[in-house]
Amino acid sequence: MASDGDTGELILIRHGETIWSRELKHTGRTDIPLTPAGEAAAARLAADLAARHPVAAFASPSQRAVRTAELAGLTEVPAGLKIDPDLAEWDYGGYEGRTTPEIQRDRPGWYLWREGVIPGDADHPGESIAQVAARADAVLARVSPLLARGNVALVAHGHLLRILTARWLDLDPRHGRLFRLDTGTLSILGAEHGEPVIAAWNLPPTAPGQGLAAEHCTLPCLPRQAEGEAEDTDVTQREVGEPAGDSEVQHDLEQ
Repeated sequence: MASDGDTGELILIRHGETIWSRELKHTGRTDIPLTPAGEAAAARLAADLAARHPVAAFASPSQRAVRTAELAGLTEVPAGLKIDPDLAEWDYGGYEGRTTPEIQRDRPGWYLWREGVIPGDADHPGESIAQVAARADAVLARVSPLLARGNVALVAHGHLLRILTARWLDLDPRHGRLFRLDTGTLSILGAEHGEPVIAAWNLPPTAPGQGLAAEHCTLPCLPRQAEGEAEDTDVTQREVGEPAGDSEVQHDLEQ
């Protein structure tokens, strides 16, 4: 656990947009590349990350995460970019590639954070939330000692990073449902008075000539919408920790 001021922070980066994320399909083990818009968003994160001087960086094995890390300049960190299989997205099993409305036609009222997933084929056996949380805990156990040297960056996926954030805060992994996380964004986990906190959340890349996103927008922050990213236009800003309404359940997908 990082302490205030004398050690680093954990920088979370959700990968850029893919075709499936734009279509709001659950994307776990399926290895899909970034769209041109996703690549552009990843590249725009480079300046913010360089200014934070990460000493180590880790990425999910998925090409959408690795490519995001490359475009964001994380191959240049002192220790080099490392691939960590535990940063892979939730295995959605039989729900891989399906949207929430499609699943709810078969299971009315289904909600991922409550009902979980069903087994799929051999390539998509599925995971419980407890299994995903165990992987997140393993990541935190490995990277937390590195924070004594400085900031550490993790490039991964929406649900995995939300569960990891809940575990950082010593919360049940199901509380990850409270932390909406968009593609191509940056978030910061740190500490205040020795207790774990979210220092900044869901920050979009800063425009050229502007300062660091985290210097201008901390919680709550509703990010700018990346070009081509599917999103409701009537979402209003709300405090982190306030439960999402029914109209926002769709954003729980691995976009």
